[in-house]
Amino acid sequence: MVRHPLGNHHHGPDTFLVTSDTKQTGAATAEKRNVTGDEPDALRDLVEGARVVLWDFDGPICRLFAGHSADRVANDLTSWLESRGLHGLLTDSERESPDPHVLLRAVGRRHPGSDLVAELEERLSQEELRATASAMPTPYADPLIRTWTAVGSRPAVTTNNSPRAVSEYLASRGLGACFATRVYGRTQELNHLKPDPHCVNRALEAMTAAPATALMIGDAPTDLYAARAAGVPFLGYARNERKERLLRDAGATTVVGSLATVLDAVRTVAQA
Repeated sequence: MVRHPLGNHHHGPDTFLVTSDTKQTGAATAEKRNVTGDEPDALRDLVEGARVVLWDFDGPICRLFAGHSADRVANDLTSWLESRGLHGLLTDSERESPDPHVLLRAVGRRHPGSDLVAELEERLSQEELRATASAMPTPYADPLIRTWTAVGSRPAVTTNNSPRAVSEYLASRGLGACFATRVYGRTQELNHLKPDPHCVNRALEAMTAAPATALMIGDAPTDLYAARAAGVPFLGYARNERKERLLRDAGATTVVGSLATVLDAVRTVAQA
């Protein structure tokens, strides 16, 4: 069943290239965070140059753990390691981290290619699959994806999350046809997690796309670093000021606080 939570609810088709629905346009405008300086022009340039759009998953497309606590998942994985007598495998800061990927990276560094890594990764994948049922769509992500695809871009997902969880979520939102099989996610080779550009390069190669014709949308410095290493232009999405500061400090030059801003830019470029 397709879910339609707050932020993506509207009447009529889920594309907004040409519409007389002024209420929807007004809502989009009201939700934007102010963009200053040269950023509106920079955003338009990024949109104009993007033949391929590479989406990070957890953040720009949805909040995967909105209803399925990532902190609880991290605690459960830590408890599982300790039940196997591996309490000393993690540092105190790793053990206390609310991010399950911190644990996965730590174990991957210390036991690369091991059965332990394979089992821990599969346990996290199962948790992510369960989390898709209560994931919260990022406001305007669905219509942006559909609209951008309708005017000729090809989207793909480049993520540190399980590709099975991504595909499950996209199908639940009716977005599977937009992405087809273009989901490039976590494998058991954890050294390939972002900031390594492996998933970005996989997408570019599979789609026979030059880096300059692509655009990556991400909400974390690791996304920026992966895009930069692959030579792909980057657009930051920051749902709060803390996220924006992290992206700015990492060197992101164009950051939006709402995908409504990007939707407006796609419409403007398509109508030019």
